[in-house]
Amino acid sequence: MTALRWVKSSYSGGEGNECVEMAEGPSYVAVRDTKMRLGPALAVAPEAFAAFLGGVKDGGLGRTA
Repeated sequence: MTALRWVKSSYSGGEGNECVEMAEGPSYVAVRDTKMRLGPALAVAPEAFAAFLGGVKDGGLGRTA
């Protein structure tokens, strides 16, 4: 995953303490903590990432039944 083009989230904190980056692989979307560039990254299918973003945008995440 080191050869990927990582992009920092526009919602990341300005102080650099709350930064998340993402990159598109050939068949996945990868997400990592900017402070741990050599650490682990989460890789998910593009459809799963799109569903996650949709849940964030419509406020569906964090709701309890």
